[in-house]
Amino acid sequence: MGFFALLKPIRSILWSVALLLLGNGLINTLLTLRGTEAGFSSAMLGLIMSGYFAGFVCGTWVSGRLIQRMGHIRTFAFCASICATTALLHVIFIDPWVWLGLRFVFGLAFITLITVIESWLNSQAASHERGRIFAIYMVVNLGALALAQQILRLGGSGDFLLFALVAILICWALLPIMLTSRAQPVISPRPKSSLRALLHFAPLPVVAAAMSGLAMGAFWAMTPIYAIEMGFDHGGVGMLMSLAIVGGALLQIPIGRYSDGHDRPLVMTWVVFLAAGVALVMPLAPSQSTLLALYCVWGGLAFALYPLSVAQLIDQLHPDEIVAGSSDMLVLHGAGCALAPLVAGVVMEVIGGHGLPLYIAAVLAGLGVYALYRRRHVSDLVYGEPAHFEPMVQTSAEVLPMAFEDPQQDLFAEPPVADLAGNP
Repeated sequence: MGFFALLKPIRSILWSVALLLLGNGLINTLLTLRGTEAGFSSAMLGLIMSGYFAGFVCGTWVSGRLIQRMGHIRTFAFCASICATTALLHVIFIDPWVWLGLRFVFGLAFITLITVIESWLNSQAASHERGRIFAIYMVVNLGALALAQQILRLGGSGDFLLFALVAILICWALLPIMLTSRAQPVISPRPKSSLRALLHFAPLPVVAAAMSGLAMGAFWAMTPIYAIEMGFDHGGVGMLMSLAIVGGALLQIPIGRYSDGHDRPLVMTWVVFLAAGVALVMPLAPSQSTLLALYCVWGGLAFALYPLSVAQLIDQLHPDEIVAGSSDMLVLHGAGCALAPLVAGVVMEVIGGHGLPLYIAAVLAGLGVYALYRRRHVSDLVYGEPAHFEPMVQTSAEVLPMAFEDPQQDLFAEPPVADLAGNP
């Protein structure tokens, strides 16, 4: 099937997700800048940003039930209205505790929107097209997040204009979904958690998912504060964030494909230590241009950690356990993201702006040390042939079948060596 024929049944969905992520990517950075101007401390801003990720994690349990009760289109309209309203309330009530509650509500509603989008996208993907559709979806996802940072150039963080643009973009995301004539999909029940078994059977990818969240959550929430303290204007803050995202988009595939043909835990260990080293060098950057370059390289390395951990988990799972295990990885990554801004904010309050890269370096170095320990003392079992790496960002469980059930990828051709609990 040609590229445009492939896009035809999903173009309305892609337009909606692009508009949603433009709005979400803009408000995440905008609120940090506005809070800094309002005099909120780094620790308080970290707590506020943690509220979004906490809502995101809680929404993974709520979204499916809400969609089953209301249907996809009504749920989408309901949650888009909540997100647009909370975006505007941030500029009306300049109070940190109000913002904390608003961020939690926004995160809970936003993951529900993403669940609607991804379940619909998954239902429109024929089995032999899922790999290509997933790749297109990731390009739209990362491209929208990178472009969103450049919208900061249209006004100051205290202007009503940027908050209004967030609400407008989210409301516009309603239009393609509301106009579609395609049948609404049926959302599947959330897979039963297997976290305890995963910790016993595949602790390295589980720990990597959580600790990559501890690093990436700090990046998303606290980098604008760090950039302001390093003398960047709002356009420079957007450029710093965009370059990190672009670096992640450019390097995920080469790193992942290299790990497919080599020792994946060793590749992950090198990536973790390199990312920690780049973060450790950031406080020594002699100029803003050097810091921009470092962030681009760091983003390329750090954005690969979560999908590397998922790929390694799949190496060790039976095919029937992939979706349940990957769903738990999403929750763990989200929990790490929720805790990260709070901890990083306290570190920055004590050390100053450079506390952010030092915190990130410490988290990643700790993960690297644990990976070395696992490599030297424990032999992880691989179930059949190694899995193929797929670039990923934090998302909903609805996209997992599209990422990992491509029949063109015969991931598990060999007889089983162990089940999820480690039983032969």
